Amino acid sequence: MSELPIAAELIAADNDRRASAHAADYEALGARLARAGVSIETLTQRVGAFGVAIPSWGVGTGGTRFARFPGRGEPRGIFEKLDDCAVIQQLGRATPTVSLHIPWDAADPTELRAKAAALGLGFDAMNSNTFQDQPGQPLSYRFGSLSHTDPAVRAQAVAHNLECVEIGRAIGSKALTVWIGDGSNFPGQSHFRRAFERYLAAMAEIYAGLPDDWSLYVEHKMFEPAFYSTVIQDWGTNYLAVTALGPKAKCLVDLGHHAPNTNIEMIVSRLIQFGRLGGFHFNDSKYGDDDLDTGSVDPFRLFLVFNELVDAETADPAFRPAHMIDQSHNVTDPIESLIRSADEIRRAYAKALLVDRAALDAAQDANDALLASETLKAAFRLDVDPILAEARRRAGGAIDPIAAYRASGYRDKVAAQRPAAQASGGGIV
Repeated sequence: MSELPIAAELIAADNDRRASAHAADYEALGARLARAGVSIETLTQRVGAFGVAIPSWGVGTGGTRFARFPGRGEPRGIFEKLDDCAVIQQLGRATPTVSLHIPWDAADPTELRAKAAALGLGFDAMNSNTFQDQPGQPLSYRFGSLSHTDPAVRAQAVAHNLECVEIGRAIGSKALTVWIGDGSNFPGQSHFRRAFERYLAAMAEIYAGLPDDWSLYVEHKMFEPAFYSTVIQDWGTNYLAVTALGPKAKCLVDLGHHAPNTNIEMIVSRLIQFGRLGGFHFNDSKYGDDDLDTGSVDPFRLFLVFNELVDAETADPAFRPAHMIDQSHNVTDPIESLIRSADEIRRAYAKALLVDRAALDAAQDANDALLASETLKAAFRLDVDPILAEARRRAGGAIDPIAAYRASGYRDKVAAQRPAAQASGGGIV
């Protein structure tokens, strides 16, 4: 495709059908907020300026350890992935950048930049892959990568990460995200301290290869694919690692990478307090690292995370962590799930902006637990749909992006152009 995937006329026509009802809803919400001394215009502008990156792999159908069921019209490579990402941005106007994963998305950087520019997209953080072996790879990561006992394997993993940096420099990225699956499945299999020492030494080589204006995001995960121990298993170990590496290294928080019932918003607060919060991988979970659609299970937790972010932003307007979606779509159209997830992230941000911070501070200082809780709940309960819709409309997006997407027939069109993928075994896309 050499132009935007969805006809602008289709979006305009769909918006026209909804314009009257939307205007009435927006006006009513504005009047309600004005009574509380809140400007709906200011909120709309701030929400409209908030963006989250799309994971390139997210537009494909995901899978589990047991099975993967391919979807219709799956993208066959990075350029078709970018087409799908452009649909998400064109309709939702909340996802202006794409985060690439190497080697899945390896391509000529000049062609990548040209394609993204034609679609109105930019590139976010690069993601390396040393958690699985690739065709033709000389050495295996079966027993680890950056913490492997064999220095040759570690060197191979370091070289791959530095290659990701070079690709990122060529396409305008400013960050590298490193997640490893290194760990053990049996007690005694791995020496905990030596494995961590090897990891830190290898990461120091990667850190040394970063451009001055880049960031290194270190991602932790409690389990999987290693099930007894994981080298970077929690935020404490992550904090130790980034502190040892240097100021360009920050912690990346994936909402699904924690033990059940973990207080993630408190972790976010701690990392903010000590200047080590790099950003997020947004998703949702019920049992573990489920990679469900963001906000689909626990929207209140997402709101509480954003309450901490807005609190930090209020204290320091320069506070700007990275935001990216990282989820797997096994039974939905990935484009629809990503549109909705980006909207849910913006919803949490908008509601966090509505928190009466003076009232919350006063209730906290007075130890008034109920009033403090109700102050948060008052913002959470408010319907901010008209603000989200208006932010999309002003940017040229759709008032109802999923309805417009379905009306466009895009999935049917690409399903006719892209050969059906064959069913495959378990594993991520």
